[in-house]
Amino acid sequence: CAAMAEVRPLRLLALHGYRQSARRLRQRTGALRKALRGRAELLAIDAPHRLPTSAEDDPDGDDPPRGWWFSGPGTFEAGEAAAAPAGLEESLSAVAAALAEHGPFDGLLGFSQGAALAAMVCALRARGDPRFPVAFAVLVAAFASRAPAHGHFYREPIALPSLHVVGDTDAVIAAALSRELAQCFVEPVVLSHPGGHFIPAAAAQRKAYLEFLERFCPGQGQ
Repeated sequence: CAAMAEVRPLRLLALHGYRQSARRLRQRTGALRKALRGRAELLAIDAPHRLPTSAEDDPDGDDPPRGWWFSGPGTFEAGEAAAAPAGLEESLSAVAAALAEHGPFDGLLGFSQGAALAAMVCALRARGDPRFPVAFAVLVAAFASRAPAHGHFYREPIALPSLHVVGDTDAVIAAALSRELAQCFVEPVVLSHPGGHFIPAAAAQRKAYLEFLERFCPGQGQ
């Protein structure tokens, strides 16, 4: 893709974690965006569901915490096998709308619940869903939804290139959950780092991101 590199950087639609927002994800990916400068750019979007604010949230309230789906009424627990998960369809529609309105995009970057959602989008894309024209995904601290209603996303191997970033000391999404999701993909690339629940961008990870992204040319996903 060397010849294409001059045309434009790859564009990634970025999906934040539960209780985050597009603005918070931008704040937390400064090092990553700097590491990818010239090679890839990120555009973050807000999840459609606003959450009740709590003491640790921004008191000004202009940037409420958000989520992509719920495992219980207004709550989310990654390990919960939710009998009646709510809100996922609205989020898939929001991703489809962002891809259409702000595109073209080449891939997805997701963190935590946003990475779990991105994996679902990959599954739909691999089955030929025309709403999601992306060529690859970078999934940080991802997991497979435990809700039986979501089981169909993982029934067949997801044939879309994927980079899975796993924090060995992640206390929010255990490394084993991220590795388990990676096994749902065809030929996943797994990048481990010694840290916890964040998007790492030190030299070793930067090299791995760039090596993975080098496989793709702008416009491949369309």
